[in-house]
Amino acid sequence: MNIRSSNKKKMWRLIGCKPCKIEIKHIAIIFFYLLFFVGEQSFAQQKVKWGDWQTWGDQNNGTYQNPILPADYSDLDCIRVGSDYYAVSSTFQYSPGFVILHSKDLVNWKIVSHAVNDISKISTEMNWDKMNTYGRGIWAGAIRYHNGKFWIYFGDPDKGYFMTTATKIEGPWAPVHQVLAAKGWDDGCPFWDDDGQGYFVGTNFADGYKVHLFKMTADGKTLIATSDKVIYQSKGSEANKLFKVKDTYYHFFSEVKAGGRAVMMQRAKNIYGPYDGPKQLSYVQKEYHEPNQGGIVQTQKGDWYFLTHHGSSGDWSGRVMSLLPVNWIDGWPILGNPDADKIGSMVWNGPKPVQGQKKNIPQTSDGFNAKILTQQWEWNYQPRAEKWSLTEKKGWIRLKAFRPIETNNLLKAGNTITQRSFRSSFNEVIVKMNLAGMTKGQKSGLTHFGSPNYASLGIVSDGITKRIEYNVKGSIILGDTLASNQLWLKSTWGLDGLSQFYYSTDGVKYIPFGKPYQLMWGAYRGDRIGIYTYNNESDSGYLDVDYFNYLIK
Repeated sequence: MNIRSSNKKKMWRLIGCKPCKIEIKHIAIIFFYLLFFVGEQSFAQQKVKWGDWQTWGDQNNGTYQNPILPADYSDLDCIRVGSDYYAVSSTFQYSPGFVILHSKDLVNWKIVSHAVNDISKISTEMNWDKMNTYGRGIWAGAIRYHNGKFWIYFGDPDKGYFMTTATKIEGPWAPVHQVLAAKGWDDGCPFWDDDGQGYFVGTNFADGYKVHLFKMTADGKTLIATSDKVIYQSKGSEANKLFKVKDTYYHFFSEVKAGGRAVMMQRAKNIYGPYDGPKQLSYVQKEYHEPNQGGIVQTQKGDWYFLTHHGSSGDWSGRVMSLLPVNWIDGWPILGNPDADKIGSMVWNGPKPVQGQKKNIPQTSDGFNAKILTQQWEWNYQPRAEKWSLTEKKGWIRLKAFRPIETNNLLKAGNTITQRSFRSSFNEVIVKMNLAGMTKGQKSGLTHFGSPNYASLGIVSDGITKRIEYNVKGSIILGDTLASNQLWLKSTWGLDGLSQFYYSTDGVKYIPFGKPYQLMWGAYRGDRIGIYTYNNESDSGYLDVDYFNYLIK
């Protein structure tokens, strides 16, 4: 069924009304549909320069513009429960891990939770004293709602599959449970059939990207080995999702074709097959960084959408989030704008799936007044718990310095607190710090990083004086000596990702320092902005941070 076609008929019936019968509400509806169908098609065909988002997200006029979130929300999945939408995204070595977002309209999102509070329970290599999993850690997963609970499954490429559950999306989430202890698996997804039987689909990338289907035990904690069947194999076949519409099972995945990664699907009347297809659902679209991994979700009105990341590597902002309409054609969900071959391409704008919601983006700024760390923050690796506090100085976060694993290497310094950098026309981050607690050998400041690259502007203390220090991957330039313990640090950047650092001793006059730094992609992640402190000589000293203000335009 083509949902758009039925809506067009409604529109023309409205247009065909006699002039004397047309009411204001009819005119509004006609305008809305014209905006949708004419606007959507024109934008679908428009050549968009990647990264040049002069506008994005909710447009405050009932429409949205892709990307809806120009920041690193990779390996997405999405579900609807009632009128609420939930999305999850991989987090690799960051903690807490596996971020969970909530929306009422699929366009405006808020971070509500994380599924894993202690990522060292997955692997000790993700602890502050090891820090050995850049590019590894928590990879893609899936979220489902079954039997009154939320279920989350995800993979670690070195440790296997894990799961956790919660009765409320905010948590608490159960301690992670290892479902499969094996190396070389990724992109798994659970599915419960109408009779309550649970299944799990996942890729063994270490064995030629074979896609396996298992039955699960009733508690969802064990894959039944005797039920294992390979249901597909191709070059790079992963990004698995499994769902059912009426009496048909659909296996969603992506694979590598000539030119890049494309979205594919196979279907069957029996979950173990035989499967029809595969059918290509959308083109590779390398120029748009391959929108390919995500979740297909149906609204309460019956419309379908695809929440996806743009998967190609190399973008300094990471794998950004877009929303595409889904057209069901011949029983296949075609993603975006379908052509004569019934294959979809990128759509850059359209009406919001649900009207009436206010514009909102995930949390950024923080005054550190809450009793717990707010959800926008993720530590680089599992933090050393006793080395930070929100209570020792009320309204501030105190970061306590300790020796890094490698001297003068920010990427091996524990307890760096981070969040995602956005790719928008103007970004400004200002951090206010108090340096009174700094001791000999300590370094503190504001940083952009993405392994193996980083840049930071901060302070270095020799125990007597404190000096400005600009550090680009170990190349250091020293600046003025500071007489005051009050310091403001700032970074600004735009769509090009060129960051300029500044410092101020009064919060009014800012002095640029260091050459502009090109934000970078690294280890499958986009740029992060963060606050750090460490001490090359001893486990001593601390940094107090009053606020982190992030302005996005």
